[in-house]
Amino acid sequence: MSATTTAAGADGHITGFGSKPYRSYVLNALLLIYILNFVDRGLLSVVAPQMKPELGISDTAFGLLTGFGFALLYTFVGIPLAQFAETRHRVWIMTVCVALWSLMTALCGLAAPITIGGMVIGGFWILLACRVGVGIGEAGCTPPANSLIADYYPPQRRSTALGYYAMGVTLGGLLANLIGGPITDAFGWRMAFFVVGLPGLLVAVVFKMTVKEPPRGYTDPPGTVRKARPKFADGMRELASKPSFWWMTAGATIASFCGYGIASFQSLFINRSFDLSAGQAAVYINAPVALAAAIGTLATGWLAERLGKRSPNAIAWLPGVGLTLSVPFYFVAFTTQNLTLCLIALIIGGGIKYGYLAAQYTIGQGVVTAQVRAVATAVLLFVINLLGYGLGPLFIGALSDMLFRMKVANLGAAELTRQACEGAARAALPAAEQAVCAVAHPESLQHSMLITSALYAVAGLCFFMTMRWLKRDMVAR
Repeated sequence: MSATTTAAGADGHITGFGSKPYRSYVLNALLLIYILNFVDRGLLSVVAPQMKPELGISDTAFGLLTGFGFALLYTFVGIPLAQFAETRHRVWIMTVCVALWSLMTALCGLAAPITIGGMVIGGFWILLACRVGVGIGEAGCTPPANSLIADYYPPQRRSTALGYYAMGVTLGGLLANLIGGPITDAFGWRMAFFVVGLPGLLVAVVFKMTVKEPPRGYTDPPGTVRKARPKFADGMRELASKPSFWWMTAGATIASFCGYGIASFQSLFINRSFDLSAGQAAVYINAPVALAAAIGTLATGWLAERLGKRSPNAIAWLPGVGLTLSVPFYFVAFTTQNLTLCLIALIIGGGIKYGYLAAQYTIGQGVVTAQVRAVATAVLLFVINLLGYGLGPLFIGALSDMLFRMKVANLGAAELTRQACEGAARAALPAAEQAVCAVAHPESLQHSMLITSALYAVAGLCFFMTMRWLKRDMVAR
């Protein structure tokens, strides 16, 4: 069974759905939800300097919490939710999912060892269960949101709209730091989860009451034939013929592997290398870096749209340049002993690399037809989140722990553990072991961050390779 876009969509092909002010309201509502998505997702990294020693979590276990523990079900649930969004009410799907992940974020604040039937379940496992719940809820955010934006905005305006929406990644990180950091210092890490998580329940209700579900395919040219119930196999067949989609996905995956890993451990790096508290690291370092990243994301989408007529491949080569050039700035940030220089290098590196976020959504939406947009986004996010988000933090954490064990062994203190070097436990150590901690504890993470940041150059190369097929593959023009 198929459907044809009627003449009612003729103006929509040019202007999009609804009035210009209402389109702006909807885009801002979607941006707010995406910001909440990343505030709730990123808060764990913000509170880490205080939470991690209290729960006795290793760097590897923390990488599991911030990465794979969240990403596993997030990725696997995302595809069926995206298929559901292809034919069902996208606003309702997002409403339910926002409420779910907000509730599970608040429950993270209850993580503590508990005894059930004589068996002690550690706080790590409680936190992991809550993180899985957050992941399931957040899986229903981006695919339907991208599909909604594609119906509200016509192809010639979509790059800027998607770039604006993509700022939620970096603005979410900014607000997670500005809100979560000071609250953690003042009231503890548990209160930070309550304060950040619970308002999302209200946002979910307001979103459902004020955002309209547009006709599906509203911005398609008149006469476009669409299958009424597209199958996942239809989307995969279409994607299989689009090499630009897969090169872009490879670049975005490697970039997210580096970015999520570095972002997850950035507060810990600042805490260990410069002795800042969770709140200080969040406000003085992480927040300015996240703001620069948000500006860079929007600027890439804007520049690509302006350069599009002269250089149709701009949406691919702009992030390629930014990712490649970010590498030396990260090397400076992770090797300097000057906090100001570290901040400046992180700001520049973050500002020029995050343009790939606008590119991944613009290309992912642009190379497929309307009926498989949500599935294409879900496939993109499946790969990016399972391999990038899932493995990036785990890689940095596991590598950091391995380098720590090697370092303490070389310094003659092989029995020294990571937990013994964190928080109040370190002050109880003999002076000789405290000296070993002062070297091995920060340097192991520093070297892990350096190795990971070098991979941004590989991500940049993948975006340059995308240019070879992009003009041919583009459907939305």
